[in-house]
Amino acid sequence: MKEKLLSMLLAGITAGVLSACSGPQVRCTTAEDNPEHHYLRGMEALEKSDITAAREKFDRALYCNEKYSPAYAGNSIVAAEKSRTQGDDAFRTVEVGRSRDFLDRADKYADTTEEQFDYYLAVMRDNTILKEKGWLKETEGAFGDAAALKLDEQKLVYYQGKEAADYFMGLAYLQALEFRKARDKFADVLNARREGKWHDKADRGWKKTDRTVRAMSGLTIGDVGKKIAVKDSVSRGDLAALLMDEMKMDKLMAGRLSAASQGKHLKAEFTPADIADHQFKDEILTLLKWKVRGLEPRFDETTKAYLFKPAEAVTRGEMAFILEDVLIKLTGDEKLATAYFGQEQSPFPDVRSTSPFFNAVMNMTTRAIMEGELSGEFRINEPVDGAEALLAVRVLKQKINIR
Repeated sequence: MKEKLLSMLLAGITAGVLSACSGPQVRCTTAEDNPEHHYLRGMEALEKSDITAAREKFDRALYCNEKYSPAYAGNSIVAAEKSRTQGDDAFRTVEVGRSRDFLDRADKYADTTEEQFDYYLAVMRDNTILKEKGWLKETEGAFGDAAALKLDEQKLVYYQGKEAADYFMGLAYLQALEFRKARDKFADVLNARREGKWHDKADRGWKKTDRTVRAMSGLTIGDVGKKIAVKDSVSRGDLAALLMDEMKMDKLMAGRLSAASQGKHLKAEFTPADIADHQFKDEILTLLKWKVRGLEPRFDETTKAYLFKPAEAVTRGEMAFILEDVLIKLTGDEKLATAYFGQEQSPFPDVRSTSPFFNAVMNMTTRAIMEGELSGEFRINEPVDGAEALLAVRVLKQKINIR
């Protein structure tokens, strides 16, 4: 019996020694189950704003290699994105702390210049999202560090080219309302190489900032205009504020419409319930007073009431309709409202001549107040972005000779 127990003990010790000599257990063994693959898929999920999928992929990358720096960099961006969705300051603080902690680990484990590049890009992206004190200066510093690296671009798993730093610096300047600097950075990407990974994104960014810069050359852009300029879509509330602040609509309407149509104490017929506490309540009520078509209250089936819906995005077709009515009211030319009725052919494949927006689109495009795409489409159902809105207002002011 003793001999049997001794034999079992020796066998156990031998197995333990062999296991120790064989090194740590390999967790991820299949061809695509590796840190690089999961990191790439996580970054692609971030592009689609799917932060849940992104975190899962980064966590899997760290399961495969707990010292894989780029996955920590990716998780820092996820935490930063999550922080801005938190309404509670305490929860936001927790996510900001996680973002900084992940960044520290990304820096600690970055062994190659390519991993250092991913780390600096994460610093830039996190700062642009979080916008904490001194964020722009810190972002410029990280950009300089990234630009100074001697990279083998073939080894960049996700970013693929050094010009990615220029692109994200452009986004940072855009968020900081430094429009000319943003345009220059996007231009650097376009000049760096043809058809690189960031070429199309930079092209869209350049066009957006270029429109903004052109608009600013003819407008005295106030705080409202600057904040709207960076938006990918303009809400009904935003547009009301823009028309009031940049076009001085109330003063213009009062001066150009007849006294009979104004009334001495003209005001909005009622206050929609959904703007009672809105930041642009006064601007919206002033606009409602002048009954601008396209920005009237709408009947809401849920509440069975007429609401303004200030957060609803304005489409390009609606923008044309609204600006057409402003043009008619300020010029007194009622014929504009039917100028293109009966025209059979539309120059835009996505705008039929029977569309309720067709006349407005034609009035805006023939006067160069709004523009179509090089493809020939007008993009009638897509949201109008802030830069487009600013430029359209600038050109409209010029057409009406508003000083």
